Amino acid sequence: MRRAVRSHPPAIAWMTLIACAALAGCGEPESGRQYPAAGPSATEPPSPPPPRDGFAVPDARTRVRAAGALAGLADGVRDAFAPGPGFIPIVPPGPGDWLAQHSEPGQTFDHYVASRPNRPGRGGRRAIYILPIGELGPAAPPLDLLAAFTRAHFQLPVRVLPPISVADTRARTRMQGERRQLLAPDLLEQLRTILPADAYALVGLTAVDLYPGPDWNFVFGMASFRERVGVYSIARYHPSFAGGGGKSPAAPWVLSRTLKVMAHEIGHMFGMEHCIYYECVMNGSNHLAETDRRPMNLCPVCLRKLHHAVGFSPRERYRDLGRFFRAFRLDSEAAWARARAAELSPPDPASPPPP
Repeated sequence: MRRAVRSHPPAIAWMTLIACAALAGCGEPESGRQYPAAGPSATEPPSPPPPRDGFAVPDARTRVRAAGALAGLADGVRDAFAPGPGFIPIVPPGPGDWLAQHSEPGQTFDHYVASRPNRPGRGGRRAIYILPIGELGPAAPPLDLLAAFTRAHFQLPVRVLPPISVADTRARTRMQGERRQLLAPDLLEQLRTILPADAYALVGLTAVDLYPGPDWNFVFGMASFRERVGVYSIARYHPSFAGGGGKSPAAPWVLSRTLKVMAHEIGHMFGMEHCIYYECVMNGSNHLAETDRRPMNLCPVCLRKLHHAVGFSPRERYRDLGRFFRAFRLDSEAAWARARAAELSPPDPASPPPP
């Protein structure tokens, strides 16, 4: 979600403002403080506004109950949703962190199921589409890399569409200082009209900065929980946005941020809200330093939500992620995924979602 002074974003009929991944401190009203993109040594934002409510870290029993009843699941599936050494309970937020500024009750697995989220497969809609909007430039991670990660993470077919120009979106623009910005709700309306027939979700990717409305400085991204469309910008992930680093190819932390945002943003399209139970890619973040601290993986609670929506073998999913991370030299993530796969007991049958 966005960094906010007001308690709610501007009213938008069918979409929910998300931190493109609430993962990056999406934006602020004009009167608030704006945090530019930061590098791997980024520090906490100075002098944050006072917390809205105190956040109590859920205890072990609460975390276990959040994953729902596991009795009756096959061993290799049940074990994937149980606490283990590879999953870190969420740490208390520091000043300026997301949960220090935003009151969130948490979404348990049972709450998720009761919300009747969208699920792939209905009407033949199973593919995730990635649509480049405008020139992404050399600082952007390659599209085939993003598609491969998305395929492994969500266990669904992923297709990259031919790019469209910014002009083709017919989105309104404005200048914020010397930078052009696109109105994110206009982009979402356009994406909704071109959603392919077999698409579960369509996510637009642009290197142009975004804003959600006239009272806001910027937003990292927006998505709809129900309409299955989203858009996010990588503009602020590279040091060049803050006046340094040129336009060189993506540094490791730029790649990491982009993959986290892809997982987080599309996760919202599956109806998953922010996680408050573990350190998880679905955690909210107020600023890029907080994003950089977050893991790239789903926690047991959020993994079960995705499993409910998609149906897959958790063990094979971890193996696919391990192969991806190893191929792209993300060594710590590869080791983590391999360890999780090794912990799951065979047999590990896939459990497709009911019709």
